[in-house]
Formats: sequence, C-alpha cells, structure tokens
Amino acid sequence: MAGAAAPLVRRRLPLPPLVTQTLAFAAPVGLCVAVRRSRARDVATCCLQMWAYTAAYKTPHDDQAEQERHVRIDYPIAVDRALGLGELPTVRLQRALARVGPDGPRWRALDRTLVWTHWSWFLVPHGALVYIMLRHPDRFDRAAVLTYATFDIGAMFYWVLPTAPPWYAAAAPENGAPRDVTPSAAPADPRTPRRVLEVRRMMVEYGQHFWGDSWTPLYSVFGGNPLAAMPSLHFATSVMAAQLLSETGTLAGVLGWAYAGTLGLALVYLGEHYAADLIAGAALTTTVRRLGPRAGPAVVRVGRAIAALEATAHGAG
Repeated sequence: MAGAAAPLVRRRLPLPPLVTQTLAFAAPVGLCVAVRRSRARDVATCCLQMWAYTAAYKTPHDDQAEQERHVRIDYPIAVDRALGLGELPTVRLQRALARVGPDGPRWRALDRTLVWTHWSWFLVPHGALVYIMLRHPDRFDRAAVLTYATFDIGAMFYWVLPTAPPWYAAAAPENGAPRDVTPSAAPADPRTPRRVLEVRRMMVEYGQHFWGDSWTPLYSVFGGNPLAAMPSLHFATSVMAAQLLSETGTLAGVLGWAYAGTLGLALVYLGEHYAADLIAGAALTTTVRRLGPRAGPAVVRVGRAIAALEATAHGAG
C-alpha cells in the first residue's frame, strides 16, 4: 500500500526522492509475495511497475527551476544538424510536408495519422505484452522484463541528463529555458529572443484544434516532464515491442515494425524528438536485449526468491 501511494504523495513527503522511488518500485514485488500468481496478478504487477515508472519519469520536474539549471539544449541540435547535413531533420520534414493556409495550419490525412500514431503509443508497448500473454504465455515473462527494463533504464537518464526536445529548444531563450513551460507551440513571452529553430510543435497544435477546451487538462494528465527527451522511450519501447512481436510470428512482427517506423517519423516530424533521441532509444533497446542473457541468471534467482517468499506467506496463511 505504501509503495502504491508513494508516487501520489511524493511532493508532500519530507523524504528524498530516492526513498519514494524505492517504495514505489517495491510495490510490484510486494504484490507478487502477497498474491498467488494468476493472469490478473501479472496484469496488476505490470500496472504497479508502470505506476512507479511514471513517478520516476515525472519526479525530476517536480523542482522545475532546479531541472532547468541543468538542462541540455544545444548538443542534440548539433548532432541533428550533422545528421541533416546542416539542417534539422524536423525542419526539413515540416517544410516539405506541413501545410499552413491563411487561417492557420491545414490538417491533412498524413498529419492526423502521425499525430494519432503518437498518441496511441500509450497503449502499444503494453498491448504487445497483452498479445504475448494471451497467445504466447511461455514468452510473457521475458517480454515483460525486457520491456519494463527499457522503461526503467531510460528513466534513469532523465534524472542525470535532462535534455530539451526540439519544440522546447525553439521556445527557449538564448541563455536558458523559459520558466513557464505550457502546452503551447509558442514561447511564454514573444519578445524573448529564441534560438533560431523554425520548429512547430504540431502535436499540440492539432490537440488544441481537435480537443478544444478539453486539450489542456488532457495534456496535463499525460505530460509531466518536458525535459525527458534523451533517449526517446517512445521509440525505444516501440522498437522493443516490434522485436518481441517478431519472435512470435511474421504478421505480428510486420505490424510491430510498421508501427515503430511510423512512430519514428511522427516523433521527428511533429517536433517531439530529435533524430538523435531516436538513435539513442534504439541503442537502449539493443543494449537491453544484448545484456538480457547475462542478466538472466540474476533475474531467475530474484524470481525464485520472490516465489519462495510467496510460498512461505501463503503456507503460513
């Protein structure tokens, strides 16, 4: 109970963030000890793991001023300009594909498809695990460990390497990030000098167009840390899902890779991530998969220890 509640009260507890995070990540283990294994328990364990991850993702931005003092803005710009042969890939894509008329942005089928591909990411990695659980249960444990290891390791980088995405850098003053980061494509003060980045945040523009007055509260639920860009966990976890689905069959693999490729295009085109963020995300996925066999014996030992505690708890009951 304490572990599940820790993310909710983290801003009010007089405890270091590391303590609240430890409590949060202990909750899935506690559930495995307290409840006998079943499909429902597996789902609940995954939910608690993501609840702890969400806190790990959002917590660095609890102290916005402190995070902004350490934010990195310029290095991904330099990398992407090298990748884009002098121009950001995001700028090239928006210039070639986006359309703006006299009355504002013109939302074509391509734009809507890419925005909804981005929004659907919240379901895809977990949907892949549900598919594997139902159709290939013998592969589920490994798939869940690899998927959530990607989430959790990626979150560590957000603590030690807060990096601005393209839309944030475009709205940032030359000498630092704006103090008021709102779900808007424009800087807080239009008189503030900006880096010369002609980047639109098209996902937010379309969200305001599509959802109207509901957009801001909706965004506040799914946002939480605008400086969690490097590596891109959107891309990393989608690539992991594609690889895991490929192991189950050709059709599932094709669908997984089609989604990952479309999402990669969307993230860069919409101004959400640099191409460098995607490369780092793919590198994270590759590293997790390669280290998986080496970590396997340790994971097995931990699993056996938890199973032993579970057996003792229920035996005593």
